[in-house]
Amino acid sequence: MFGWEGELPQPAVRTTEDMRSVLADPSCEYSGPLYYMYRDLAKSDADWNWLHYHHLRYDVTVIPSRTLCGEWVKTKGHYHPKNPAGVGYPEIYEVIEGQAHYLLQSRALDDVVMVSANAGDVVIIPPGYGHITINPSPDGTLTMANIVSTAFESEYKDYEKYLGGIYYEMSSGTVQKNSRYPVFPPVRYLGASCRMGTHRLCKAPLYDLVGNEDALLFLNNPEKFLTVFSLLLKD
Repeated sequence: MFGWEGELPQPAVRTTEDMRSVLADPSCEYSGPLYYMYRDLAKSDADWNWLHYHHLRYDVTVIPSRTLCGEWVKTKGHYHPKNPAGVGYPEIYEVIEGQAHYLLQSRALDDVVMVSANAGDVVIIPPGYGHITINPSPDGTLTMANIVSTAFESEYKDYEKYLGGIYYEMSSGTVQKNSRYPVFPPVRYLGASCRMGTHRLCKAPLYDLVGNEDALLFLNNPEKFLTVFSLLLKD
């Protein structure tokens, strides 16, 4: 599966019941698994040990095409806390197969960005943004890899409090306001500007970065890369 070498562990599975509280239509009658998370992967013991020594984790998420009562299938959504230097932990994604929309919203709720990405694209979630991944394809599976710090736990409480992100992406091609939020900044639509070579943090394939401390330093020490982060979501 997705070109992985060797046996895969059992994935963690997000079901409709796990996600019901963040759906545009919580009463949607669809049931069953929605997406699969293969966490803490490595192709060798040496790679696994290197990742853990550097407080990093390599994951793959598989999101089959699906609509949920008019809404594209998506991940639950979460924020990352701040590191000891007071800067939010970032994350890096690579689209392996299919299409992805990354719906980012700032903690201050003053910026909302929809980043479109295709196979081969790299997307960095900068400090201070919560994010949801959406599979907007009517017939294609989205497979993506990510590398993230293991020094924190993702924070889901705001998405649970507001019953989802600030907008829902519907299969009709529209975005629908989540009326529980107090403000609705307009959605800024961007392509995957973090293509390989566009910025110095945008490198892929992600797995090839395992063993390259300099290339992944920003995931635990984002305070050293603030200038680069400021460019990632520019129009």
